[in-house]
Amino acid sequence: MWDFFLCLLPSLILVLVTILLQMNWIRHLAESAVQRLGSFMWTQTCRLLKLSYTSVSRSTKEKPEVKLICKPTALASYLRKHCHALTQPPTWPKTDPHLQIINNLMWPTQEGADMQGVRFTRDHLLLHDGGIVALDWAVGVSHQDQIKRQHHPRGKVLGLQSSNPAIVILIPNALGRVTPHLLKLCQLALQQGFYPVVFNRRGHGGCPLTTPRYQEFGNPADLVQAVAYLRSHHPSSTLLAVSEGSGSGLLLSYLGECGSSSYLMAAACISPVFHGQLWFENEFPWLYHWVALIYRKFQINRYATSLSSVMDVTNILSCKSLRGVEEFMFCTVTQQNHRTSDSKDHIKMDSSRISLKPDWAGYWDRNEPLREADEVAIPVLCLYSTDDPLLPPSSTLPETLFQNNPYFLLARTEQGGHCGFMHKDECGNNTSWSHSAVLEYFHVVADFFGLEDKKGFKDITGMCCSHGLRRSTSAVLSTRRSTMLRKEKPVLSSRRRQISTPSDTFTLEEEQDDFTWNRSYTR
Repeated sequence: MWDFFLCLLPSLILVLVTILLQMNWIRHLAESAVQRLGSFMWTQTCRLLKLSYTSVSRSTKEKPEVKLICKPTALASYLRKHCHALTQPPTWPKTDPHLQIINNLMWPTQEGADMQGVRFTRDHLLLHDGGIVALDWAVGVSHQDQIKRQHHPRGKVLGLQSSNPAIVILIPNALGRVTPHLLKLCQLALQQGFYPVVFNRRGHGGCPLTTPRYQEFGNPADLVQAVAYLRSHHPSSTLLAVSEGSGSGLLLSYLGECGSSSYLMAAACISPVFHGQLWFENEFPWLYHWVALIYRKFQINRYATSLSSVMDVTNILSCKSLRGVEEFMFCTVTQQNHRTSDSKDHIKMDSSRISLKPDWAGYWDRNEPLREADEVAIPVLCLYSTDDPLLPPSSTLPETLFQNNPYFLLARTEQGGHCGFMHKDECGNNTSWSHSAVLEYFHVVADFFGLEDKKGFKDITGMCCSHGLRRSTSAVLSTRRSTMLRKEKPVLSSRRRQISTPSDTFTLEEEQDDFTWNRSYTR
């Protein structure tokens, strides 16, 4: 009898639990208990791993907001009115930044042409010095995402004034790893009608290293050739760019060095690194530092034989910090001699980079992302979270740059981690707020420039009629384009003033009188 009862006991307990869970108050009590247990276990895990712990519970009285820091311009006012994502901060119940980093950056991805439902096709681009970079074109998504795309309200690229899809250049982090965060951005961009392409540096993302040289942190020479290639092969498509994490060092350097000669219409940086030297010298959690260091050493070890002729690979593989690896790779006399010899063989190489001393300070004199910030000539949106554990403290943000320079806009949130910004949408699905914000920002900027172009066209046409001049439409557009190339230099203060002095106060009317938004890229 008792043996029979003991055999049925597990089944009876299961049936009893099922019946109890049908009651709402018991179900809510069980869910609360499970959440508290999970929170306790995560707290202990963070303490064990020596990670700064952030509570996953948020008070209902707190109202998170997005703080937009920028100079008051017509574009800034237009963004505040029409870019709804910049007024709706990410709301994710589990606000701990470490959960977002593990989910979006460290989670393993499927290798090959089909990665997490996104299919890629690769183009290899031969550079002037014989090096090779890879362009991975996102050419398709899974069947389920194709259905979503057909019913998406922005299936056509709204506001981009072109029958051809706009090309979004995606720049991964400095390690070159294509993260789940970047793949989800490709997926959403495809659904909204954009044409995403991932830029892989030399030796990154499976791209072969044909020359014994890696790309420096802020050297945009390879990106300049890649963008010129895209422009020449897709002349009627609008070019946009998005960087992830430390990849912003490359994008900001490109925008600063190219200035008004950039082919991009707009750019965005997600969790950007503004001060490269400070980022390498800053101590962030050991777990992330250890993972990044191991990943970097695996990259170098893959090409150890060829790199041994220009750098001390043995010392690099024995380094215990990312700074040590970067310093041994680019700040040695051997590297200086190699760059000098390359500059003689390839005239098109920037010789100004060769003249600086091959030390740590000289390296950052030529590679700091904001070294030419006053030359940027297109709008740049930067998304930053104050709980980001992989970036220096928020006190190091160059806020005066955003307050003085009309081309820079900073959207700062309280939560989001590093390249996370997880958000729960109206349907209860977990999405990325940064992806929606960036793509909507591109739509709104395109709409704004379209209105500005129409205004300028009407002004020029009226002026021609008042003087009795007969000009063809092509001549008027040519005049408009020449006006777009002129950058309004008097409004921009010097780089030193932008970064070190407090901003002046301008009203919107005064700013519109002083600064006119014209697209400043070469057609």
